[in-house]
Amino acid sequence: MEKKIQSGNNSDFITIQDLFGLFIPRWYWFLISLFITVTLAGLYLLATPPVYTRSAAILVKEDSKNGGSTGSIGDIADLGSLFKSNTNINNELLTIKSPTLMTEVVSRLKLNHVYKVRRGLKKIDLYKQSPIAVHWTEPSTDPISFKLTLTPDSTLTLTDFHVLDEDTDETYTTSLDSLVQCSAGTFTINLTDIPADEYFGETINYSFGSVEAIADHYTEELRADLGDEKASIINLSIDDASIQKAEDILNTLIVVYNEKWIQDKNQIAVSTSNFIGERLGVIEDELGHVDQNIANYKSEHLLPDVQAVSGIYLTQSSENKKELLSLNDQLSTAQYIRRELNNKKLGQLLPSNTGIASTSIEKQIEEYNRMVLERNRLVDNSGENNPLVVDLTSSITNMQKIIIQALDNLMVSLKTQIGSIQQQETRTNSMLASSPNQAKYLLSVERQQKVKEQLYLYLLQKREENELSQAFTAYNTRVITPARGSRFPTAPRKLNILLMALVIGLLIPAVIIFMSENMNTRVRGRKDLEGLSIPFIGEIPLYVFSKNKQRLFKKRKDKEYNAIVVSEGNRDIINEAFRVLRSNLDFMLNQDPSQKVFTVTSFNPGSGKSFLTMNTAMSFAIKEKRILVIDGDLRHGSTSQYVNSPKVGLSDYLGNRIDRWQDAIVQDEKYPCLHVIPIGKIPPNPTELLEGPKFAELIAEARPHYDYILVDCPPIDIVADTQIIEKLTDRTVFVVRSGKLERSMLPELEQIYQQKRFKNLSMILNGTVSTTGRYGYRYGYRYGYGNGYYGDNSKKKHRGGDKWLDYSKLSNQLSS
Repeated sequence: MEKKIQSGNNSDFITIQDLFGLFIPRWYWFLISLFITVTLAGLYLLATPPVYTRSAAILVKEDSKNGGSTGSIGDIADLGSLFKSNTNINNELLTIKSPTLMTEVVSRLKLNHVYKVRRGLKKIDLYKQSPIAVHWTEPSTDPISFKLTLTPDSTLTLTDFHVLDEDTDETYTTSLDSLVQCSAGTFTINLTDIPADEYFGETINYSFGSVEAIADHYTEELRADLGDEKASIINLSIDDASIQKAEDILNTLIVVYNEKWIQDKNQIAVSTSNFIGERLGVIEDELGHVDQNIANYKSEHLLPDVQAVSGIYLTQSSENKKELLSLNDQLSTAQYIRRELNNKKLGQLLPSNTGIASTSIEKQIEEYNRMVLERNRLVDNSGENNPLVVDLTSSITNMQKIIIQALDNLMVSLKTQIGSIQQQETRTNSMLASSPNQAKYLLSVERQQKVKEQLYLYLLQKREENELSQAFTAYNTRVITPARGSRFPTAPRKLNILLMALVIGLLIPAVIIFMSENMNTRVRGRKDLEGLSIPFIGEIPLYVFSKNKQRLFKKRKDKEYNAIVVSEGNRDIINEAFRVLRSNLDFMLNQDPSQKVFTVTSFNPGSGKSFLTMNTAMSFAIKEKRILVIDGDLRHGSTSQYVNSPKVGLSDYLGNRIDRWQDAIVQDEKYPCLHVIPIGKIPPNPTELLEGPKFAELIAEARPHYDYILVDCPPIDIVADTQIIEKLTDRTVFVVRSGKLERSMLPELEQIYQQKRFKNLSMILNGTVSTTGRYGYRYGYRYGYGNGYYGDNSKKKHRGGDKWLDYSKLSNQLSS
């Protein structure tokens, strides 16, 4: 049965089922990728030493000396406390993270001397566990590293010297406590308290760097933050491969910070005392002038307490605004309910509990809603003609009028009250504006007086605190939690790394497959053809030879595989596909039995025209249909290869080398109703032979003898042969090869159908791959077009050669 594909936009959307269909056939890609990523992850874990996290917490004591003023100085105790807490903590937080403190820590702990030894693929840091120590008498300014080997006889071998990451080719053999002079400086090597027995014969990697560079590194590694915004506790943490080193860094950092803080405090105390004394003298003088100005101004203008009077009017104004806002809300609510009454139908309810001050209106609304609900219930049960419904309708209408009248009265009352309050507010505002200049001046002067008084008291308090602080000094911090942490490493996280390796191992091939599929511009399957209106008559899956057959053809060095996959009684998917195609062709022929000659063509070589033609013919032959296959591709003759490319064929008949076309027929041995006319010898002038009258005579004479005639033609738009043959046939079957034809050619195919360049054009999709990846066909198609080529294909050997017989014996029967 013919099936037309509706016109529409092709969608490139890929579903999850499509993705699995792409991924499952390439399962080995994922296996290889997983093996590589998991192996790399394992090597990384084996080569990366574990990193441990150590944390400490310190409490920063509030120091009044470092406190300040916020500008609006009210209660000295409260504002000072708040300001000191925020400013001190933030400043101390930045101080602790400064490179200056870390530089002192690196110098004290000698972190610029690093000793490491290899254990498997890892290099283990020997912090405070090294059996030897390098002491520089002339410190090097450049980073240096070398390897040393200690023997039981106290002999040291120094090799692999690198200065500024450049190999110096230096090698030294020395003894303990001996002076070594190298290109980077002079040093000696001594034993430590760590037993050296287990390190005899083992290579120790030593590196020496600048204190500043190491300090910068650990400053970046140090994490310091506030435990809580309202608290003065600072949390410190650092990561390192050595637990002891991480704890020593944090503990030493706290000690250095306290020492530096005490030094700074003693220096600041004297300067602070001098500054406070100077400021007290200035503020005392200014405060006396402000007090005198206020007294003189009030005496001159005989002013009462302006702030108290203004406060009364401000309070009255605030109450007026609140009451005015309440009345306006009630007025808006009443207006809204009245609009709802005018616009709502009888079956709709009114909003209740709206906040209207009139309780009678609220009760009327509740009664109205009750009657509406009762009416709706009666209407649903008995209809609007029920006498009870009619009575309720009348009552609801009357209730609407009553509520509207009550709302109108309420709105008039509310508007009257609003006007009265607005007049009262106008009078209050005029009273507030009666003496603005005096009030403004007094407020400004009194504000200056209060500010200067608070500043004066604040500085007096600070002077006393500063005097007390000079009497004794104490650490600014208290250790809440000493450096500690878990005994389990925080990095590398083995589970996370392995999971990431698994994800990456699955993601890399998936992305590659997905991107390659998206960049594929060729027809991929049935979905790409949904935008065409050409009748669709069949879909043939990809057929794959078994491994034994592939090995056989490789051994025989055949360049092309020709397979008859259709067989009687076979129920596999490709046989079923050809049965569907056969049924669709039967349906087309039943519509007009005279149109029995089919042209099979495509856009490009390798679309599988010969494969489809021969297997379709075989499917009809199984049904004992008389069928003739004509190899119309005189330049290549791929269909002829199915019958071993005999020397006598269509070209001989068209070139008048044989008189009757029946003499060129080859018959199938098992199915005598299947006849094939091969091309014979490849002619030098195929187009001229086809344009001659004999090919038309062949088609005309063969029509009465066969149920179907299939002509395998070359691709269109390459040579003119197909256009010549198509004029003599009734229908055209266009083969679209999945994975072969560019999708950009589909609009041109649609245009060919719309312009009716070929008679009764229909379409077959060939070579589709199922999601399981099990079915399809695979074969070659090599074209060598050209007028100068003339050859003999008789020497080619192909599959099924013993199944075809010369049909010249039946020529007389056909001619009769």
